[in-house]
Amino acid sequence: MGIRNGKQFLEGLRDDREIWVDGERVKDVTTDPRFEGCAATLAELFDIQGRRPEEMTYASPTTGGPVGLSFLEPRSADDLRRRRHMVKVWMDHTCGMLGRSMDFMNCLLTGMASAASSFDRDQRPFGHYLRGYYEHVRENDLALTHTLVNPQVDRSRPVERQTKDVAARIVKETDSGFVIRGARMVTTLCAFSDEVLAAPSTNLNMNEDAEPYAFSFSIPVSTPGVRFLCRPSLVNLNAASPMDAPLANRFDEGDGVIVFDDVLVPWERTFVYRDVAMCNGLFARTGTMNHMMHQFSTKNLSKAEFMMGLAFAIARSTKVDAHLHVQNLLAEMINCTEFVRACLTASEAGASPRNGGVYVPDAAPLWCVRQMFPKMFHRMCEIIQIIGAGGIVAVPSFAEIDGPRAEDVERYFQSASSDSRERIRLFRLAYDAAVSSFSGRQQLYERYYSGDPVRLAGSLYENYDKEQYIDRITSFLDDLEARTGISGVE
Repeated sequence: MGIRNGKQFLEGLRDDREIWVDGERVKDVTTDPRFEGCAATLAELFDIQGRRPEEMTYASPTTGGPVGLSFLEPRSADDLRRRRHMVKVWMDHTCGMLGRSMDFMNCLLTGMASAASSFDRDQRPFGHYLRGYYEHVRENDLALTHTLVNPQVDRSRPVERQTKDVAARIVKETDSGFVIRGARMVTTLCAFSDEVLAAPSTNLNMNEDAEPYAFSFSIPVSTPGVRFLCRPSLVNLNAASPMDAPLANRFDEGDGVIVFDDVLVPWERTFVYRDVAMCNGLFARTGTMNHMMHQFSTKNLSKAEFMMGLAFAIARSTKVDAHLHVQNLLAEMINCTEFVRACLTASEAGASPRNGGVYVPDAAPLWCVRQMFPKMFHRMCEIIQIIGAGGIVAVPSFAEIDGPRAEDVERYFQSASSDSRERIRLFRLAYDAAVSSFSGRQQLYERYYSGDPVRLAGSLYENYDKEQYIDRITSFLDDLEARTGISGVE
């Protein structure tokens, strides 16, 4: 089949999927007002891919037809840059605000598939299943969501010692597959995906009791027994104008909890089964995390550029950029943006082959983005709030431009560098980007979507090559002592 267009993507969403929100089941996510904006945006991404095949696709290794470039297994640093450019096109279209667009899971799945041989076990060829699934998704241009985390019930205990039977676990094995029961979170993009990939993200205890929770598989979101309980939409359904919430109305990708109600998972869709050792550290061990970090750092670059451009525009509209302290704030925006860009460039320059020649970006610069960008994005929102000040909350609905008081609006909402129309639409955008509930979700998303920041910081420290730097300090002190002629302890 190869790449799909937007119409084909939307048609694929009209199935028997169980999407629940606000106490009701959604009949059609492509027309429901809480979901249709994001569905349309994702359809636009598929259409962009089709209109720009040289930038966005490559020849399928199996059919020769065009497939999405986010599925590319890079064989050089140039391939990484080429894939990054493709991701950047999509991310620029969504202002970096659609964190779980299709390319994220495409890069994740590609990373896993590149290390497929490490999944094989004596009892079943799980790596072969994984490789076949990757090719299936690539050739059919499917959209995936994923679920990694057990529900928050009692975080003082490991999952196998929970007193409440909530977390998804294996309950039965059959000739055709295994049965799973329970819940997982957070299935971002679940309403708009064709398939859901369940994979491990937190370490399990190395004991038999933890084995029922040690799995990885993928099934269609419309599989009988699968349902999604979603948070309320961030779309402003009562807005007088779509311009009042320009980001939320287009980019609310949704989040939810997936419930497996005794769901049969076929063996050929299973990649890890009751294997705690395989689950623990899977993404880092296989190089998948490097590919994931490369993708979301590209997203972060687009997001930083958008927030920086928004700050520039707001400052210029009222000429506050003439003040030195505002220029200092804007310089912070520049620093954040160029930091992400530099880390991406460094990760590609330091890339090396793994898993049969597939190039993996250097992890160290991407870890810096992973650790620092949540703080940077929060600061970017704060800077926009400071620069826009009271003007952000005093700006009226865009509908007022053509309302009964249009004359007042035209006169009293203009600024030094823009008329009222430009001023209002700009400040409504600033409100949605830095103040609204949509912005709050974006800030929380950046803080946690890649994992617990405290645990991540600990992991970075534990795994970082510290010895070479400690040795430099020791050598410096040894040399200094030798230079002073001190003989040491008598």
